[in-house]
Amino acid sequence: MTMPEEGPVEPGPDRLADAVTQLTAELGALRRDVARRHLLDLACGVLVAQQSLTPGEAADHLAQLAEVMGVGPEDLAADIVNGATGASGAAAGPAPEGDARPRAADETVRDRAGEERTAGRRARLAEAGAEAAAQTGGTVDEVAATLLNGGMRPLGARGLWLFRRTETDCLQLAGRAGVNPLEAAHWRWVPPATGSALHRVLSEGTPLWLPDGTSAAEALPGPAPGSARAVLPLRQRGVVTGLALVDWPGPAALDEPVRRALTGLAVPAARILDAGAPGTPEPGVLAPLLDLLTHPAVALRADPESGTLHIEHLNRPALDSARHVHGPEGRPLAQVFPAMHADLVRLARTARESAAPQRAARVPVEHRSGDPDPLHDVRVLPVGPDRTVVLWHGATDPGLSLSRVLGRLDNLAAFEDDLVTGRSRWSEQAYRIFGLEPGSSPVPLRRLAPHLHREDTGRLNELMMELTQRREGSHTVVRAVREDGGLRHLRIAAEPLLTGGVLTGITGVYQDVSAQHHTEIALSATFDRLTAAQTQAALRHQLVLQLQQAIVPEVPELQRLPGLQVAARYRPAAEEYRVGGDWYDVLPLPDGRVLVVTGDIAGHGIDSVTGMVALRNALRGLAFTGHTPGRLMAWLNEVTLQTHGHPTATAVCGLYDPSDRSLCWASAGHLPPVLLREGAASLLEPPRNILLGAVPSAAYDETVTRLEPGDTLMLYTDGLVESRHAGIDEGLDRLRLAVERLDPAGLDEQADALLAAVTGDTDDDTSLVVVRVS
Repeated sequence: MTMPEEGPVEPGPDRLADAVTQLTAELGALRRDVARRHLLDLACGVLVAQQSLTPGEAADHLAQLAEVMGVGPEDLAADIVNGATGASGAAAGPAPEGDARPRAADETVRDRAGEERTAGRRARLAEAGAEAAAQTGGTVDEVAATLLNGGMRPLGARGLWLFRRTETDCLQLAGRAGVNPLEAAHWRWVPPATGSALHRVLSEGTPLWLPDGTSAAEALPGPAPGSARAVLPLRQRGVVTGLALVDWPGPAALDEPVRRALTGLAVPAARILDAGAPGTPEPGVLAPLLDLLTHPAVALRADPESGTLHIEHLNRPALDSARHVHGPEGRPLAQVFPAMHADLVRLARTARESAAPQRAARVPVEHRSGDPDPLHDVRVLPVGPDRTVVLWHGATDPGLSLSRVLGRLDNLAAFEDDLVTGRSRWSEQAYRIFGLEPGSSPVPLRRLAPHLHREDTGRLNELMMELTQRREGSHTVVRAVREDGGLRHLRIAAEPLLTGGVLTGITGVYQDVSAQHHTEIALSATFDRLTAAQTQAALRHQLVLQLQQAIVPEVPELQRLPGLQVAARYRPAAEEYRVGGDWYDVLPLPDGRVLVVTGDIAGHGIDSVTGMVALRNALRGLAFTGHTPGRLMAWLNEVTLQTHGHPTATAVCGLYDPSDRSLCWASAGHLPPVLLREGAASLLEPPRNILLGAVPSAAYDETVTRLEPGDTLMLYTDGLVESRHAGIDEGLDRLRLAVERLDPAGLDEQADALLAAVTGDTDDDTSLVVVRVS
């Protein structure tokens, strides 16, 4: 058997396009032929009835009449059908034998009726075209386009809307032409409770003619309120089954001929609309009910075979949430709400299986920056075996969030902080808990630290971190110090309020839980022991402070080094028990370079001071190896990991080379140095490195900054800029402005002036090194 040299040739894209074009043209020609035959058959039927002719004789007679009168067979057929149906301006029918023209009702007005006859023909041809489109499988939209283009555009009309009446008197948009998809989506469903002009025509069965449009208060489909409209009832078997709305680009004179033509075109529209079945299962009364809600709502239907959830209906607020998807109705839920799909599927399945509503505070539970806005206060309701309704809020509802919090606790005082306006609200019980006069200004949660025991401010900071950064509800227990000296144990439970994914407020409750922790008798009995422990702690911290001051003097003398002038300051914590681990060092090296360092050990107390001593001495020894700051910091990280107590620290390490005035430096999570050059101050961008003692084998990038004669560089620790009531960026900006305002003077004077001008309010210790290039 010999195989052919070439196999069958697959049609390429061009051939497929040509085939589609050819088939489309053939379909159009078929529909025109069906429309022509439909109209001719109607006319022949009239002739058979009027002239007692056989169908064949009627067809021949129609062709002879058209040839004698010089008109097309379709035009003559339209005149005959219009005449038989009593349409104005049309011929009443054919003339008797020997009179080779149709008989006019009134010969004297035949000429004046010419335009009406033309309109009647056009309407009849449009009707036949619509019938043909329906017979050849055309959609209701295609049928509407045939009616619009064939019979209504010549009257100046812009668009045609066909509404089907449902069993619940809801109007469903079944077909349209000349209307863009956005308009159609807006008018897909018209619930009966709106009392619109559409439903008045539906109930009264009388056409509504609006040549000058409608008022702004009465919305109707169309391009603008002032555009002309005609609303026509569509009857089938004597019952109004729907509406046809025709709109114009602007005002239009809807005179009698126009009204007759549109009324005639409503007849085939009613028949075609009644015959057409809805493309998708109708949600019945559910859709108009959801459309009345002001919050987003979606009806979901589960596929009977696969169980896949599909969007059946969205109300207007829900449609706004799904604008990123074109035509969301009918699509799988995963395509419209991909981030929420898994949670919604689980809730919908549970709701259907248990036949009980399901709730979720937020879907999805975890929200990351850049993700789509979550759904808040989600409720999933079962509606039958395969349908569910999902209701939600676009933003967190403070009332519902507070209800969830109150459900966990009792004997409570509610509060709410509005982060947009800066206002706070307390319930009456909150004033009693804190010992404040009712009516005084409520204290926002973020500013509550002065009213708490100083050892509990860290817990408040952790709570604020959960609320503002992780955006999760949380709770903690702190001690509230009242103005009358009383101490109350206080539980704080709070949740963030999100609007559009943005944190806009905090709501929660305060609960006095003093009785659960201690009684007043137990507190009195242990007071003496607490006092003794505090005395011992004070003595211990006094020793630590003396040790720290011996290692890091508060005001060292001005140093003159190769190519540099250096002044350093150390300011201890405002309260002795908070001695910390700040240090600085300025060390000339044998190769002519100068080591400049500032650092800060996390925490306070003797462990921090001993850790600081270990790191400071270790770095001094490592610097004599001649390696770069990045390598020195990597070694110092390993030293930190092996130090007792496993401390963590931040530091800036720089090596200044006077030969080319370059500063090679590395930072381990420390605040950026400030460079003052010719009166302008700027923050040097540090390399992004991890702090010391966090992870082993960490690498530290370094950078080189070229300095110029007269440049002043300032290295410092966080006690200079941190604030309880402002962010670190605000503190850095305040420092930069203070540096620019310094008078040109000696380094000692500038260092003292800067410490006096910039002061953090965390009572932390502070180190400052000021370096000027000679």
